[in-house]
Amino acid sequence: MNETEKIARRAPTGVPGMDEILGGGLPQNRLYLVQGQPGVGKTTFALQFLTEGARRGEKGMYITLSESEEEIRSVADTHGWDLAGVTLQELSAQEAALDPSSQNTLFYPSEVELGETMRKVLAEIDRVRPARLVVDSLSELRMLAQSPLRFRRQILALKQYLAARQCTVLFVEDMSMDAGDLQLQSLAHGVVTLEQRPPVYGADRRRLRVVKLRGSPFIGGFHDLRIETGGLRVFPRLTAADYPHLKSEEMISSGNAEIDTLMGGGLEFGTSTLILGPAGTGKSALASLYAHSAARSGHKSIFFLFEEGLGTFFSRARALGVDLLPLTEEGIVAVRHVDPAELMPGELVEQVRDAVESSGVRMVVIDSVGGYLAAMLDENFLVSQMHEFLNYLRRRGVVVILVMAQHGFLGPGMATPVDVSYLADNVVLLRYFEAGGQLHKAVSVVKKRAGMHERAIREYRIDAGGIRAGEPLAEFSGLMTGTPRFIGRKETLLRGADRPPENEDDGPSEHEDAPKYGGR
Repeated sequence: MNETEKIARRAPTGVPGMDEILGGGLPQNRLYLVQGQPGVGKTTFALQFLTEGARRGEKGMYITLSESEEEIRSVADTHGWDLAGVTLQELSAQEAALDPSSQNTLFYPSEVELGETMRKVLAEIDRVRPARLVVDSLSELRMLAQSPLRFRRQILALKQYLAARQCTVLFVEDMSMDAGDLQLQSLAHGVVTLEQRPPVYGADRRRLRVVKLRGSPFIGGFHDLRIETGGLRVFPRLTAADYPHLKSEEMISSGNAEIDTLMGGGLEFGTSTLILGPAGTGKSALASLYAHSAARSGHKSIFFLFEEGLGTFFSRARALGVDLLPLTEEGIVAVRHVDPAELMPGELVEQVRDAVESSGVRMVVIDSVGGYLAAMLDENFLVSQMHEFLNYLRRRGVVVILVMAQHGFLGPGMATPVDVSYLADNVVLLRYFEAGGQLHKAVSVVKKRAGMHERAIREYRIDAGGIRAGEPLAEFSGLMTGTPRFIGRKETLLRGADRPPENEDDGPSEHEDAPKYGGR
């Protein structure tokens, strides 16, 4: 077997998501450095690597220089792992220091301790002859070496020793500086860094980065990481360019003729729509209307709710005449409530990707973008991640609906927490406006990349009759500001579904700016 074939052979790590980042696993018979601060999951990563090897019939060995064998087994028991195929060897520098045979006044005690420790390590490796080896941790060897030069020489000698034994090695190292030991990294064939970043509120966030992997492609950048019962789980960073571009001429109707007229017929597959407006204007209701219509056409949908509870969501949809609960029982519509303090952005992306790739979902609703922003540890990356997220779904031919609330209710001072309107293919704007002493709602489409749309502003009503859109509000001006002026001579607003129409022959109102309106 030549050198290229040896490098091409992979050792799967056993960590879900990690092998996707590495292109199948770690190239076999090489030395790797797994580094990070205490508590990030280095030991758990190493044990998963060994148990995966044992499952594949490969002999594994764990040499611990800092923790006891009992502590390592306790970690394994916590995750439900069987270490029957893994040899645990506890070596302690203190044993060498207390050994009478090692007491030689011609040498510094640290020199004797390091030599004895290394001798024991090599003897155990020769005895077991493992295919996978973990040495945890190098911090103890560094302490015994006392000088960086002596430590580097010992690690280099150990690397050369292991290279002749056809063994895939993980060195575990506690990071004592932000960048880690760069000289140690240069000796390793690959370097994996684990990090932990506590937010101001919520659970700690962990992430992983492959710093280098010689002669092998990998997915760079940071990847979200979670420690759960069963071990580590990595959520690879989404790279939309890796997926083929699926095209479809089909579109989804809302089931409402007036709204479809506004949207130029409906929502095309492979496009994203941003529904924007103040609280209570009916953004989520409109998204539910499209999901219900998609289900009637046989297309699966999934909702990610950040603010609204499941009970409220289903009750509201049922009141609109678009009962989604039976559709969830049939598996056509899925609804998941998201806690932004617990869910990492990469985890959400992984759930969406699994729904699209495994379950055949054709519509994804994020309600709302504000909640998604709260899940981000650093909001500066929201737009970049949202761009990649939408690009992926666009390539997979999925209809995406993003719901975003604006601050404020009326007037020109309304704003959004972050501007993602330029990322969306379509933008639907919902507004309040005051007329005749009552609040009314208006809907308009301000952007559609895929084709033509109606430029009119229509009244938008949600009542016992469901969602309705009226005729274009041509007899008003200033609707977009929320303070319109009535310039017509007759009643034009929608009547409530629960009230009979009033006399149409009452004539014009006393004041042009305050006409008489039917309904609520």
